[in-house]
Amino acid sequence: MARGLARDGAVVDPRWLAAADDVPRHRFVPGFYLAADETDENGLVVWEPVTAELDHGRWLAAAYSDATLVTQFDDREPDWSAPEVRHGGAPTSSSTLPSLVLRMWADAEVSEGHTVLEIGTGSGYSTALACERLGSADVTSIDVDPHRLAVAADALYGCGYTPTLAVADGLYGYWPEARFDRIVAACSFRSVPDALVAQTRPGGKILLTLSGWLYGYARVLLTVAEDGTAEGPLLPGTVSFMSVRAHAAPAFGNPAHWAAGLPERGRPARYGPERISAADPEAFHLRFLAQCAVPDAQMTTVEGVVHLVDAVRGSAASLTPREGGWEVREAGPVRLWERVEEVVAAFDSAGRPGPEQFRLRVCGGERRLAHPQMSGLELPGL
Repeated sequence: MARGLARDGAVVDPRWLAAADDVPRHRFVPGFYLAADETDENGLVVWEPVTAELDHGRWLAAAYSDATLVTQFDDREPDWSAPEVRHGGAPTSSSTLPSLVLRMWADAEVSEGHTVLEIGTGSGYSTALACERLGSADVTSIDVDPHRLAVAADALYGCGYTPTLAVADGLYGYWPEARFDRIVAACSFRSVPDALVAQTRPGGKILLTLSGWLYGYARVLLTVAEDGTAEGPLLPGTVSFMSVRAHAAPAFGNPAHWAAGLPERGRPARYGPERISAADPEAFHLRFLAQCAVPDAQMTTVEGVVHLVDAVRGSAASLTPREGGWEVREAGPVRLWERVEEVVAAFDSAGRPGPEQFRLRVCGGERRLAHPQMSGLELPGL
């Protein structure tokens, strides 16, 4: 696996490659699920359990592949003594693919002598890599799930790693071990928590994945200043992590109920929903920018009609395909799609800038995303 990561250029730092070569990943994934090649008759993903007892060869090959291995669904721990095939479900814990784990540590500019807080212990594999590189005494890892942390602790201690571990909510960091030189999160946040800035030494760095209810994602590397402000660029690439549980999107009900309150006639949309929903890097990035403009909106598609719903403010919009374009209908205190259109127009006028051309500044209660040619966008407050 380590040779493959080096050959593919996924990891270039020889010290992180050495850590990947030394840490036995199979010790951290005694059981996991892999998606079958085909969905079931209802279109649901079929998840097949994989353990050493069920199929030793498949288990070992997957453990040393550069793949994310799902270990939990819907916050419920499987019974790995008698695991069952699953149909659908929301993954809530996993062992992230090794190349991404190592990329996160490298992007956070972690090196020897740094004290590190990892948010989201998960399987413990990422924690083990940090311990291998830095030494266990400088690593603190927290997870909100006590069972997952206990399983990870057994694996870590069994391999000789002894980091500080605690059941804690990543929104609040971990004050007993602060301040840290680096904070790295293996989950995503709607915004930057104040506690993480306060727990980082001046000159220290915070690497976070930001997300939201439109499932737009961006990674940011913040440097904390002496005055407690934090600022830094968005990083290139497309990365997504499971949301911190307190930031999960709320259920918004039946889209048809929301659509019933919309005006009968709409207007031609300036842009169609594919600008933020297409399966390409630009749309992935643009969805995050649009999300900053409508942070409480969610999007779903029913029979070809795209619905935007804001369950916080009571606004809604629908986009219906028409010959030559889309018709948009909106109601409520926030014109959701109009705001998205404004972001798309500004993005195009600025020359469609990539993530690395944006900087995020965190100062007090303000989280402002800035670009030289686009007006400021704000992340939701916490």
